[in-house]
Amino acid sequence: MTFSLDHRLKIFTLRIPFFPSSSCAMSAFICKRLTALFLIISFNVSASGLSDALANYDGKGLIFETDDGQYLMQVRGRVQTRFANPGLGQPNDPGDFIRESGNQFDVNRARLKVGGHMVRDWLKYYWEYEVADDRTLNATIMVEKYDALKFKVGQWKVEYSRERSVSSGGQQMMDRSIINRIFTIDRQQGASMYGHLDGGGALNMNYWAGVYTGSGRGEYNNHDGENLYSGRLQWNFLGEEVGFKNSDIKRSEKPKAAIAIAGAKYRSIYTRFSSSGAGALDNVDIGESAGQYDVKQYVIDAAYFYQGFNAQAEFHEKSVIDRINGGMKTRLTGYYGQAGYFVHEAFEWWPEPLEIAVRYATYDPNTADNADEFFEKSLALNWFIRGHNNKVTAEVSHISMEQSDIEVGDRTTWRLQWDVSF
Repeated sequence: MTFSLDHRLKIFTLRIPFFPSSSCAMSAFICKRLTALFLIISFNVSASGLSDALANYDGKGLIFETDDGQYLMQVRGRVQTRFANPGLGQPNDPGDFIRESGNQFDVNRARLKVGGHMVRDWLKYYWEYEVADDRTLNATIMVEKYDALKFKVGQWKVEYSRERSVSSGGQQMMDRSIINRIFTIDRQQGASMYGHLDGGGALNMNYWAGVYTGSGRGEYNNHDGENLYSGRLQWNFLGEEVGFKNSDIKRSEKPKAAIAIAGAKYRSIYTRFSSSGAGALDNVDIGESAGQYDVKQYVIDAAYFYQGFNAQAEFHEKSVIDRINGGMKTRLTGYYGQAGYFVHEAFEWWPEPLEIAVRYATYDPNTADNADEFFEKSLALNWFIRGHNNKVTAEVSHISMEQSDIEVGDRTTWRLQWDVSF
């Protein structure tokens, strides 16, 4: 689909990135500057004589590009609808297991994404807005001229663990494992340096290193004077870069594998992050004094792809020291393993687009107190209509909690989801 755009490109650009001050979930500081960025792009695009500018749809969004290639803007949308029984989310404490809930229909995600480049193809920008929850998720400017050395500023999902870095639109299971809530750094505002180093063969690595406010999504203030520092080193030891993705949809002809280690440290009143912002772990109160908690954590993860088979696993450890209350220490550990396979690769009678996937996960919210431990067992079927851009997922998940090795609660949830990106 192709049509003439001329001066209307400017009007379109002004309308798409709407930033109403009353509904912007991120700070006004970032919103105003990102709005200014889009206005600048719009002005330059319209001023370069683009009477013949074109809009193209290639299955990955609507693309607007000037005839000289200096400016490009890609607009995408995504809708994720879900049915669940019971409708509550993943249980986090004993009370969650006894609460009653019936069937639930939900628009779990509805997102607008705008990205592209300006002036040079290596000077990029990206913005993502969650319509369902009325919040800005990502707002970044990237300098990616050299593969080995790139830079990024703004707000985004920190490249820490593999599970969290995989987009929710590209997951193998319907949700991330139960340990993600405990250990994720999620979205932060800051600056990062990253790159891909390919020395041939096993000398193939990715790295990320960044400094952030440490206050979570939507916060540009550092309340305690201590930044959050994070780094990740990934070794693609079979010679091919392994990106943040699930499911071997392309049926890799050669095996691909990676192992990575990442760490983070910060001092804050917060001990947990999510896409909603910053908060506290279930067994730790919100801090009362700036920099009350000294938090250090690390993760080791691995991934493997080959001929329709994909597997990944992670081990996490996190320590929280209360600097106000006598240095009391909370140590948390958790791990999961997950795998999926397109059975058609082994048995022709199995439908080609159908993947079966399983996962086991567990975490201990405080290793010093052997009272509580959580477990997850999940089974999913994915029908890929057009890759991750159009897929249907059916899943059953069993989550249980033990106290002193005695099960005190469990829940089995059945869910069906349709995820479409356009």
